[in-house]
Amino acid sequence: MRSILLALPLLFAAPAAAEPVKDGVAKDMASLMTLYRDFHTHPELSFEEVRSAGILAAEFRKLGFKVTEKVGKTGVVALMENGPGPVLMLRADMDGLPIPEQTGLPFASKAVGKTSEGQATPIMHGCGHDTHMTSLIGTARRLAALKSQWSGTLILIGQPAEELGQGAGAMLNDGLFKRFPKPQYVLGFHDSAALPAGVIGVKPGFALANVDSVDLTVKGLGGHGAYPEATKDPIVLAARIVGALQTLISRELDPQDAAVITVGSFQAGAKHNIIPDEARLLITVRSYSETTRKHMLDGIARVAKGEAIAAGMPEDKMPVVSVKDEFTPATFNTEPLSGRLDALFTARFGKDRVVTPPASMAGEDFSRYHLADKSIQSSIFWVGGVPKAAWDKAGGDTQKLPSLHSPFWAPDAEAVISTATEAMTAAALDILKTG
Repeated sequence: MRSILLALPLLFAAPAAAEPVKDGVAKDMASLMTLYRDFHTHPELSFEEVRSAGILAAEFRKLGFKVTEKVGKTGVVALMENGPGPVLMLRADMDGLPIPEQTGLPFASKAVGKTSEGQATPIMHGCGHDTHMTSLIGTARRLAALKSQWSGTLILIGQPAEELGQGAGAMLNDGLFKRFPKPQYVLGFHDSAALPAGVIGVKPGFALANVDSVDLTVKGLGGHGAYPEATKDPIVLAARIVGALQTLISRELDPQDAAVITVGSFQAGAKHNIIPDEARLLITVRSYSETTRKHMLDGIARVAKGEAIAAGMPEDKMPVVSVKDEFTPATFNTEPLSGRLDALFTARFGKDRVVTPPASMAGEDFSRYHLADKSIQSSIFWVGGVPKAAWDKAGGDTQKLPSLHSPFWAPDAEAVISTATEAMTAAALDILKTG
């Protein structure tokens, strides 16, 4: 009889304890995926995210948030005050990209818009901002449902124009930290085309790069292609400059310091047998530290002038270097917040699903929230989106996979949204925990 009684607990074991965050996200996924597909089908260009902002605002209002729209033109700010405690801001970006979708998804975008230059262009969510917005809604739902488990002030923002690097600045300039409580903590995430679906990447320190755009006009003296001796050829000079610019990195920087100079456009001439009067280079410059950034920008001007002098250009024909004002500063994930997230995510998801990725040379204006007040703890983490079948087929070689901003980028949205929503909710509860 005793042996039978001892066996009873094994036969009638109590069900596993409910996990309110994970279970709540799982129950909400069908609704969230409907929202995701809607966002994906209807992308909007930077500073034109009216429909997307409206959906976010309506969802937040239903949950009891106090919502303000049109912050920084099309931005959304949702506020929930829930007793004393820290002020936490969670951010999602909203804009799509001017590229034609080629994913083959049944809900692929057929949207068309106009660029700032007035040119018609297809639009798609080729950077995953549709997953970001959906996850923010999912996180808002979980935190509203779990109000008894946290205390403090929660701010959710739908940010415009990340792809231009201007949306965060626009919201800050419109009083984000003055009209609303200034956060002590800021969190965001970005889907990743370099991690398997559902894997989380936390990178302390520099995570994303300074991004500068430089226009370089190379002057010359045009003429007939048959008589080059009677000209000063700007194409040849510009070609020399393109090659010489790479020595700024290979021969002037510490090999352990990272930087990129890419000439994305070389514009010159209109006919086979005419040497033009000028050539134009459009350059992107990437770096992490402000010292390296300054060295690169100063070096471009120095190299361009030096090559012009070597080519015998007179003083009035020196190249003209213009650094565009669309600068995006490097994103720095602060400590101890980043380490706290790493430990929290590892405990929740397991060590196999949390990695430390290398810093990226991509840019993100998420950086501006911390730079506006360096007392703010700030961190953006990655959530892998590469579908398992694609990852396995490529053997984990990201060179064989579509990147962010590719017309073929189609993340495993369900894995991204469920993982990001659970991770962001857990992080918020940890930061705003009671007791």
